[in-house]
Amino acid sequence: MAGSSKLERLWATKNPDDEWWSSFVTSPAAILINWVVVEWRWLSPNLITLFSLVTAITASVLIVVGGSTNFLCAAGLIQLSHVLDCMDGQMAKYRGASSRFGDYFDKVTDQFQVFVWFSALAYAAYLQTQSVTPVFLAFVGVSFYSLRVYVKYVTIFIQVRHDRDYLEKSSERAVSARAGESQRAGLGSGWKVNLVWLLREQRKFLLFNETVFVFLLSAALLTGQLVPMLWLFASSQVYFGFARSWQRGRQIHLNQQADLWKPMEK
Repeated sequence: MAGSSKLERLWATKNPDDEWWSSFVTSPAAILINWVVVEWRWLSPNLITLFSLVTAITASVLIVVGGSTNFLCAAGLIQLSHVLDCMDGQMAKYRGASSRFGDYFDKVTDQFQVFVWFSALAYAAYLQTQSVTPVFLAFVGVSFYSLRVYVKYVTIFIQVRHDRDYLEKSSERAVSARAGESQRAGLGSGWKVNLVWLLREQRKFLLFNETVFVFLLSAALLTGQLVPMLWLFASSQVYFGFARSWQRGRQIHLNQQADLWKPMEK
């Protein structure tokens, strides 16, 4: 009974707005591991974030070294890194130990991991093709992904600057939207509810955000299709970089507060 209660408390720490791959793979995996380790007091959320970063760097080194075995190991380590990235926030919420530095450390390492992964992949693809095109594609993709992130946070900054209650209003809007949804999937929900939720979550793939990269990076390493993956990465980020810039700029210009209060997508 105690074990069941603990699992329910951990499931409650799962982000209801999880991105695609983390929503139904890495985040649930993180909950299961946390079920074992969450009460190990020597293991802190920030230490898990550090483990995630070291794992991501190790994967990047293996990609640079090259070879099918190293690519296989790197694919696994990328997945492990993202599981750890989900674990830190869950542990902090479970313990009631969330901190401003922890949030900062997590966000900065997330951005750094995207950079090192695609830098390593670009180098490996260059060796594979003897062409600078993969390097250019990785540069474009990372640049426009960074633009997506910048547009999100500069929009929030502008809104807070002109409305000190913006964050509170935005949070209330998010809570209200979730309360109005039909029964959510998870522990205690029937298999039909969970199946419908799983099918609906697949729409998030088309947002081409960080968790989609985690899946596609591993798939590219396992199949050796590095250049096609870089083309997909670059083209998707160019599209969303321009689309989000136009969308947020238009919303701010027309003062569309109802849209700006919604949870911000990158």
